[in-house]
Amino acid sequence: MVRLTCIVAAMLLALGLTPAAAQKRVALVIGNDTYQNVTPLRKAGNDAERIAKTLKGLGFQVISATNQNRRSMSDSLTAFERALSEGDTAFFFFAGHGFQIKGENYLLPTDVPMALDGEEEKIHENSFLARRIMERVRSKGVRTTILVLDACRNNPFERAGTRSVRGGGGLAAMSEDGAFVIYSASENQTALDYASADDKDPNSVFTRYFVKELETPGLSLVQVAKRTQASVTELARKYKHAQRPAYYDEIVGDVVLNGTLDPKRAMEVIPQQVAALPVQPSPLPNRPSEPEQLNAPLANFMRHNGGWSVTLSFADPVTAISWRYGDKGNFRETGFLDTLDPRTRKRMPNPSLQLDADTPEGTIYVRYADIRGEWAEPFPIKFDPVAALERGERQILEMTSGSWLSFREFNGLMVYYTHLMSYRCAIREVKIGIDSTVPDKKLAMPVCDPSNPSSIPHSAQPYLKLSPGTKFVSIELTYRDGSVSETKTFRADARGNR
Repeated sequence: MVRLTCIVAAMLLALGLTPAAAQKRVALVIGNDTYQNVTPLRKAGNDAERIAKTLKGLGFQVISATNQNRRSMSDSLTAFERALSEGDTAFFFFAGHGFQIKGENYLLPTDVPMALDGEEEKIHENSFLARRIMERVRSKGVRTTILVLDACRNNPFERAGTRSVRGGGGLAAMSEDGAFVIYSASENQTALDYASADDKDPNSVFTRYFVKELETPGLSLVQVAKRTQASVTELARKYKHAQRPAYYDEIVGDVVLNGTLDPKRAMEVIPQQVAALPVQPSPLPNRPSEPEQLNAPLANFMRHNGGWSVTLSFADPVTAISWRYGDKGNFRETGFLDTLDPRTRKRMPNPSLQLDADTPEGTIYVRYADIRGEWAEPFPIKFDPVAALERGERQILEMTSGSWLSFREFNGLMVYYTHLMSYRCAIREVKIGIDSTVPDKKLAMPVCDPSNPSSIPHSAQPYLKLSPGTKFVSIELTYRDGSVSETKTFRADARGNR
């Protein structure tokens, strides 16, 4: 049986196929043009239709949606997530307005409200965090994730005579293991919706070339990206505009969506006049800027009553860890645990550090000593307490979904949602349905208190009285990024969920 598996794998490689090609392909394609409160676009809907048609021809199961408001876009993302299974190839395409705030990319639905300087929360609450979309897809165990964003346009909130919400044009770099990300423009560049006022092409400058390369048999994703990059850069230069599509490849091996890898095409050279352009790739978030620094740490932030716990993880063994907060000051070591690392046969460095509860947004610099005892240069890790609190509490909610509701007999039947109140900083809205699978009643939740997030105010009522004959309660959470949880059902008689 093992030998047969090896033979099959060898046959796939000989045909130029990655293992992902043998799995189901699922795509979500969204194009938003008709923005109600910010500048509308001309060609995003056309882009989505063209991409959807192409992907269907390549064997994808496609969920296609245009002009999505927040609710419908959330529903589309949920449908996409439910359609994915372990080992699948997931393809997400978005054409429309995108906006970055402090290095985080937000995709805007058509009903996003106008926001002025200091009103960034409106964008947080009414749009979709691109990183979170990728996390939701990856949580399904997909083998390959492809994220394509034709959303690197000008600040859509700019208005003459007003102080618009702060945020540069273009999007910030983003990557994740097992994912291929391509933007219509490089970090902080803007993408052209159309080349000129009389541009007759139905698609944006990026999508018209990207689709052409997708439809070319035998190209890997990297080749598709490089060829698109060359064509878009050349056309944009003719109109005296700087636009160079950027891609971030974190997939091991070649992925081919159209046919099998063509060895001859793999040797093709990008046109010289474009290849000669100076390219300064943007450093990836929390990743080293030098190529030899490959053991960049990942950081997980968790809020507790005493402050923040930051847990670091490294791909390769380390023998010591030190850190500092900010650009100045001395590095301090984290110390050691009372256990041996079997890889180094030395005491294991403590992978955790603590921050005060009122630590402001900033950068943590982390150094480590490798197995030879040599210290690597400091790695910068961004700390955003608002985003970290939201992310950490959401993780807890998703891991403890069986505790969202509980029932108690006390002068009648009551349903408690104390657990949700304790992690409310990740929640925008909670709805329940009593003896109904459609949650339609909004629960009152206290305002998030970042200084003491888990504390429930004395004035808050963490329960709801039910009629004695209630059989079950359904519940649905809308998270702070606008995404909606699966609807869960809790049975009053079984005191559990279904």
